[in-house]
Amino acid sequence: MPITDAKTLKAQLNKGEISNLYYIFGQNIPDVEKLTKYIIRAAVGDNEEFALNKLEGRYLDFSELYDMIQMMPMMSDYNCILINDYNCEKPRENMAGLKAEDINKKLIDAIKDIPPHTVVIFNVTGFEIAVKTDYKAKRTFIKDKNKKLADFAEKNGILVECPVKTEGEFAKDIAASVSARGSLISLENARELAEMCQYDTLTVRNEIDKLCSYAGKNEITREILHNLVHKQSDATIFKLADAVAAMNKRLAYEALDELMQDKNNRSAVLASISASFIDMYRSACARKKGKQINDVKEDFSYLFDFKVKNAFRDSSRMSIKRLRKCISILRDTNILLNSSRSDEKTILEQCITKMLLTKN
Repeated sequence: MPITDAKTLKAQLNKGEISNLYYIFGQNIPDVEKLTKYIIRAAVGDNEEFALNKLEGRYLDFSELYDMIQMMPMMSDYNCILINDYNCEKPRENMAGLKAEDINKKLIDAIKDIPPHTVVIFNVTGFEIAVKTDYKAKRTFIKDKNKKLADFAEKNGILVECPVKTEGEFAKDIAASVSARGSLISLENARELAEMCQYDTLTVRNEIDKLCSYAGKNEITREILHNLVHKQSDATIFKLADAVAAMNKRLAYEALDELMQDKNNRSAVLASISASFIDMYRSACARKKGKQINDVKEDFSYLFDFKVKNAFRDSSRMSIKRLRKCISILRDTNILLNSSRSDEKTILEQCITKMLLTKN
């Protein structure tokens, strides 16, 4: 079967169409885990204790796996096997004297003839698979050695990618979740909530619970968002970078004050600011060479569009020479912070002042 998406797969499972082999991967780990549970529930129902075997990919015994695949199910229509985080790049914890290709071949041999009563699920939640996105074909292709196992699953079972959702999809999901709880939120406010939470699924879920409890059956307004939702520090970093790019001193110092209020994370503030300016520098260089947002996102493996979009927007106000100067100031500030006992906030304020004084 060809590669499919989570929605189509759920529809197939609801119809009772169960494959004997699945490979689930993608940068959206919560969706990978949810889809895995959905397949298991479709295969064994409430009999996981008797009909489900969970295996760690790096400790697979292929003879034992083969025997497990051939076993008849107990108290269920299917014998289900979940293999988590088998990495074809490094299939064993200790690879001394071993070749990945040889180990991978043994795995493929073990799953070549899966009987009709067995379901084998591979899912990846603990490491990143190297991929390349073809935006025209709207498809992701695996670039590393895991491609062989994924291709085998695509040919003999079902291959599913769970990509990070777009900002629009994220907003629609938020609106649907809020509606299911009896409250209302506009798509515009849903997008703002997603950005305030930096598109972190768990954080968004927690904020939705809090907002719906407060709003009841009423609408969650922008005012409610700003009063109840704690903005993630990354959002303030973008605000600071934008203020420096626009040479807006007031907004820059306000953003820095907001960041410095979190005393537990003060050491990470400079690193976050530096990362934001590096993003801007990459975007400025890409624009000069005629590259687009998707090019930068793919080349540097960004998870979210909004980071690249913000960098493209803010860097348009700064010359490459000025960005280089700002990065040099940030480098010198890092050295000073690590070698001086001076007040952190004073050093960072001096850093922001120097960057505001740079010229295009």
